[in-house]
Amino acid sequence: MTDPLALVDDWGPEKIVIVSHRRTGMKGVLVIDNTARGVGKGGTRMSPTVTVAEVARLARNMTWKWAGVDLFYGGAKAGIVADPTSRDKEPVLRAFVRALHNEVPREYVFGLDMGLTEDDAAIVQDELGDRGAAVGTPPHLGGVAYDELGVTGYGVAEAADAAAKRVGLPLAGARVAIQGFGAVGAAAAARFAELGADIVAISTTHGAVHAPAGFDVAMLRDARSEHGDGLIEHVPGSTLAPGEELVVDCDVLVPAALQDVIDDHTAHRIKARLVVEGANLPTTPNAQAVLAQRGVTVVPDFLANAGGAVAAAFAMDARYSGFRPDVERIFSTISEKLRATTESILDMATRTGTTPHSAGRTLAEQRVRAAMHSKGRLPV
Repeated sequence: MTDPLALVDDWGPEKIVIVSHRRTGMKGVLVIDNTARGVGKGGTRMSPTVTVAEVARLARNMTWKWAGVDLFYGGAKAGIVADPTSRDKEPVLRAFVRALHNEVPREYVFGLDMGLTEDDAAIVQDELGDRGAAVGTPPHLGGVAYDELGVTGYGVAEAADAAAKRVGLPLAGARVAIQGFGAVGAAAAARFAELGADIVAISTTHGAVHAPAGFDVAMLRDARSEHGDGLIEHVPGSTLAPGEELVVDCDVLVPAALQDVIDDHTAHRIKARLVVEGANLPTTPNAQAVLAQRGVTVVPDFLANAGGAVAAAFAMDARYSGFRPDVERIFSTISEKLRATTESILDMATRTGTTPHSAGRTLAEQRVRAAMHSKGRLPV
């Protein structure tokens, strides 16, 4: 078991709050990593396997994500140890929210992550009687419909296009493989198609399928709407063994499912020239080093999937407003910020001879450190 004190370093966490509730069986944790640049903001996930170390790692990733795209919020994340399909989901969620009433919304604002829905964000607001307690509510409550709009996947494709141009790879006609055809992967596929790319492989929890000539993306999205992850059994193509979608012959690879799916062994087998991290933490540090040695360009997760963070920043501004956020402005800002930051980080990596992850982290660290210095949070 991880000692929470062992997680503390020069950046944070500033606060780790572990809560429980006997009657509902709720157990959960809030990790506020670093708030030098603003209030703690990050999603809340619900899963039977949530751990303190996992949530702390994701909270740190949010610190770098906010700073990387230069938005003024702090890194934080929360997790509830529970089955999101259980009938007890709502009472467990309400118990978790009540237990954090001292921190929310002054130090942390709830958001959506794995296992939680827009209606769950509404329940958070209802439990605390505060519209400012959560973002991600349904549109009829003034929220930004992240999944319906596909903001994260849209940003993944925008970052990919900027990176492809940077490495001399025309995205029009490029072959793209996507691991994880969920909300992020499906939205990314739609934007890739608009940019002229061909989707040649996809996967879900039900398996993977490969079509070297490219899929009809509209057909894939219709099949997902009808069958969910079971779409794999209803689309044409060759069935692949789990994980093989990562190493098919393609130009752009988008791991948009789970963390740590690309280790050094898999990194040696990847054929893509460009890896764009749609999921959080999909590549291990060793894999990143291998890919760099092989000349494969990687767009780091805290940049590539920051479209959701940009949209969340608009939602944060609108929490107490009577007006809905401007959707067109959300998309234009995602494109502008992610394209510019992608170019900046890849240029910095080339100039300093480091990986894009290291370059992006350096940029984010500089911004966080400057804020900590100005607020007197650094050692004397």
